[in-house]
Amino acid sequence: MPIYVYWGEDDFAIEKAVTILRDRILDPLWTSFNYTSLSPDQPDAAIAGLNEVMTPPFGAGGRLVWLINTTLCQHCPENILAELTRTLSVIPENSWLLLTTRNKPDERLKSTKLLKKSADEFREFPLIPPWKIDLLVQSVNQVAQTVGVKLTNRTAEILAEAVGNDTRLLYNEMEKLRLYTSDRGKPLDVETITQLVRNTTQNSLQLAAAIRMGETAKALTILADLINAAEPGLKIVATLIGQFRTWLLVKIAMETGERNPQAIAKLAEINNPKRIYFLQQEVKSLSVQQLISCLPLLLELEVSLKQGATEAQTLQTKVIELCQVCQRGGH
Repeated sequence: MPIYVYWGEDDFAIEKAVTILRDRILDPLWTSFNYTSLSPDQPDAAIAGLNEVMTPPFGAGGRLVWLINTTLCQHCPENILAELTRTLSVIPENSWLLLTTRNKPDERLKSTKLLKKSADEFREFPLIPPWKIDLLVQSVNQVAQTVGVKLTNRTAEILAEAVGNDTRLLYNEMEKLRLYTSDRGKPLDVETITQLVRNTTQNSLQLAAAIRMGETAKALTILADLINAAEPGLKIVATLIGQFRTWLLVKIAMETGERNPQAIAKLAEINNPKRIYFLQQEVKSLSVQQLISCLPLLLELEVSLKQGATEAQTLQTKVIELCQVCQRGGH
């Protein structure tokens, strides 16, 4: 049963996986006969797709039917579930059914259970949280290896800070670096990376650092740069919440007398224990209470933005409030 289910928020990674699958299944000369993509706004897309996948392919290669942004794993009417149950087990060997969705499948639904049981691949494509620098660096190194670019530990970190969890931007920047590199055997240096890669000047983690140090003017300048670069407000807030949560967990561990970096890393959900030393230095001047006080302000900010508040003004106000909290006497 050649069935694939791809889901998650990393649209670009899903696009790449779909392209690889499509190139593997379809014969280029017969693509127009054997390839069907159906979007959710098309009437009865799911039923049409299930009927289509039962048709043997014409000519060479296989058939691929792609249900784009399908809701079958979030909501599946009885008539479609019946059709799904009837079809999945009898799909011809040389026909493939692909379902993609941004939303997490509902594990309680019969349709999700059926697809999970039947699928050759049921795969998540999650966005790495922007504050998980070690995972972002890992992703940068993987893409560098795929594209054929040599990096040092420092240049990989700079790239991770610059592109965050934007996979599309990472591939674009890496391709640019590949084209620029004349000596393929030599790792790129810091100067080359900072000259060529866009968005290396300011990011949400630098905003978090400025807030932590109570540097209001610097924080507002970084925020203005982020807004001018069209960085979504909710994405900025998600990074700030993640970073302040990590700082709080590290500080709590320090206050309770925990000295083992591995134990602190586990508590703070950090993959690389080597980062603990730097995080401890970052939170030295702040108290647990200060860090606790920042989280409700950040959650208020998130709620306001989700309710449609004016983005720039709301962000500026809360950044000033957060800086004030971090300025108040430390321990």
